[in-house]
Amino acid sequence: MTRAARWNRRGEPRDVLIDAVELRLVRLRLVRPFETSFGRVEERRILLVRVDGEGATGWGECVADVDPFYSAETTHTCWHVLESYLASAVLGRRIGHPREVGGAMRHVRGHSMAKAALEMAAWDLAARQAGVPLAALLGGTREAIASGVSIGIQPSIGALVERVAAELEAGYQRVKVKIKPGWDVEPVRALRERFGSLPLMVDANAAYTLETADPLLALDAAGLMMIEQPLDYDDLSDHAALQARLRTAICLDESIASIARAADAMALRACRIVNIKPGRVGGHAASIALHDLCAAHGVPVWHGGMLETGIGRAHNVHLASLPNFSLPGDIAASRRYFDPDVVEPPIEVRPDGTIPVPRGPGIGVEVVEERLARATEAVVSLRA
Repeated sequence: MTRAARWNRRGEPRDVLIDAVELRLVRLRLVRPFETSFGRVEERRILLVRVDGEGATGWGECVADVDPFYSAETTHTCWHVLESYLASAVLGRRIGHPREVGGAMRHVRGHSMAKAALEMAAWDLAARQAGVPLAALLGGTREAIASGVSIGIQPSIGALVERVAAELEAGYQRVKVKIKPGWDVEPVRALRERFGSLPLMVDANAAYTLETADPLLALDAAGLMMIEQPLDYDDLSDHAALQARLRTAICLDESIASIARAADAMALRACRIVNIKPGRVGGHAASIALHDLCAAHGVPVWHGGMLETGIGRAHNVHLASLPNFSLPGDIAASRRYFDPDVVEPPIEVRPDGTIPVPRGPGIGVEVVEERLARATEAVVSLRA
């Protein structure tokens, strides 16, 4: 089918046809271990979703982990839900626009990460069918995005300082460091002493409570861009109470599991910044709605990261080209995480700390079949 035939008069794809879905579990070792308040990660087992339709292929990545620590979802639950319930909702169907894929899966409650992997693959497929970059369908306005870097908990403060120095040398515009009780005030003090006014933020991954929040109050004088997700993932009222005591902006991540939760958080003044992760909210369509809601309330957003391969990372770059992504996100170079990655070309950070939005069709990168096959542990193909 020609490109012209795939577009309607408003410049949008007419429909999406999915006639095959493939689920693939891959195992990849990280370039270096990544530690948060949840624990230490040395390798990732990642669920990839491939969709085929009318001679084109789209890819999505499920960001669930093997353990239910960041989210109740896991790679195992996502595989089960995708294979048993979600794939059949889209196989063999013509869907008017990829934004409608979420509606086709609405009968399944929850399981946002599983839904996002399939929905985002459908967006990639639609963009490839139309012969345009994914950003063009999403409403992106930037040719490049600002890149920040997330640094896990290190063995020592000295090691942290060395790691930050190396990342700044690589060009990153902003640094985020993971914190937890006992690893908070002193690391930040050391970074301020060494790097001065470096754009710096911290991420607690819900490691504190109001009763143990004194270190966070002490960080209020450190000139941080934000404190990300300091308290429990499902507690907006305590975040509102803490934000009222802080000059530093609170950013919510795990707490923003839906558009409704984001609206509640803003109404309660539980945060001043929002981290958007499409896997957490159910895909690109929900992310766009969240982006627009935050923009309407004057709340800046930035794009988080989940140790994705180049498939998920490319999706993130396209989404982060939307206008209200006004802060550098956790979208870093592929080689920080996997070397080699499963895609070519790899996601690269330029010396000015930006990543160009790929200009090829869809997500603009191609899966390297040999690397994918070498990393694969399990695969299943489903057809209409």
